Amino acid sequence: MAAKKSKTRVTNPAPRLLSGGNPQIGRGDGDEPIAAYIAAMPGWKSAVGREIDDIVTRTVPGVRKAVKWNSPFYGVAGHGWFLALHCFTGYVKVTFFAGARLDPPPPEPSKVGDTRYLHIREDGGLDAAQFERWVRAASRLPGGEGLGPC
Repeated sequence: MAAKKSKTRVTNPAPRLLSGGNPQIGRGDGDEPIAAYIAAMPGWKSAVGREIDDIVTRTVPGVRKAVKWNSPFYGVAGHGWFLALHCFTGYVKVTFFAGARLDPPPPEPSKVGDTRYLHIREDGGLDAAQFERWVRAASRLPGGEGLGPC
């Protein structure tokens, strides 16, 4: 009599956190990889990620989403990528690829062209109204160069 083969259920392990706590999420397009990234953001950062995703999705109809280089990207077809996120130990970095052209520009400078950053810390929260204004304006500008098509 042959022994029965046991069926083992394989579960996906939790994403590995890279230095600074940034989730290692495979490259992909659409809502699913973004949701996986946000779910894997450590601690309070996950709530920030959900709030950002909600604001962007609500503000920019038909927004394109992708995870590239372990970071969520948001873009508009024909304009390119306008925003990305990345987790660091003490904050979530929001990259506005045309941020220097926003009025007022996000507070953190960059050495890269028109890029500006917003650092969201646990004790600082997100000014949702200002963030929505930046998202609306940034989504109408040509996006980050060299990041591939949106």
